[in-house]
Amino acid sequence: MLEKLNLVILIKGGGEVGTAVAHRLSQCHFRVCITEIANPLAVTREATFCEAIYEEYKTVEGITSRRIDSPQKVFHIWEANEIPVLVDPESQIKNLIHPHVFVDAIMAKKNTGTDIQYAPLVIGLGPGFTAGKDVHAVIESNNSNNLGRVIMDGSAEANTGIPIPVGGHSFLRVFHPPVEGRFTSDRVIGEIISPGDIIGYVEGHAIKAEIKGILRGLIRNDVYVKKDTKLAEIDPLARPEDCGRIRALPRAIAGGVLEAFYCRVLLQ
Repeated sequence: MLEKLNLVILIKGGGEVGTAVAHRLSQCHFRVCITEIANPLAVTREATFCEAIYEEYKTVEGITSRRIDSPQKVFHIWEANEIPVLVDPESQIKNLIHPHVFVDAIMAKKNTGTDIQYAPLVIGLGPGFTAGKDVHAVIESNNSNNLGRVIMDGSAEANTGIPIPVGGHSFLRVFHPPVEGRFTSDRVIGEIISPGDIIGYVEGHAIKAEIKGILRGLIRNDVYVKKDTKLAEIDPLARPEDCGRIRALPRAIAGGVLEAFYCRVLLQ
């Protein structure tokens, strides 16, 4: 059993869901590595390992991710019981570390290139993947009774496009820009926001809140955004200290990944 603890998991995407998966598997003492793009646009940044790309390291619920600038440094970071994170959009590091499990966690709602040949077990999170075709398993990500379910044949439920309701609010708690351009804000995650408060600006357009709550997520300041970019998120039920914690939905998805991993790898 101790030999199994050296199994390697490569996760593409260190956003909120990828972080939950990495955290769960790291807690189980597996060797986890995360690949990212050069400029991640995570919103719930206090609970995302991809922040290490900007800040060198990021600790979430007792587990630390650390940026590396060379694939060869991955082994050193593992020895320090941390999660290496590197800029590698195509996840080419797989050719060096030969992962037993590859998880596509970018939540793009489509397959951007992941292949079932990437590892002995390839897992896709959410819609856009077909188990048995481009991945071995799909984990349901829709906030339904199937959330976290392991799908070994077929695909996940289609994206609804509707933000998860929290405290009776859905669309009003999530912000997108009215135009493309540069986003600026002097707000900080964890602030209490009231109706009428300005969250930030995109090309002079003020982004105003319509409900009260904690600013649970906020994209980094002074970044260029498109109209479909998620800028910020208000949680009317959260406490400031909740902003650095993994939420229930990504935690459930991470549980599905662990189940698929256990059944497909550890029992073989």
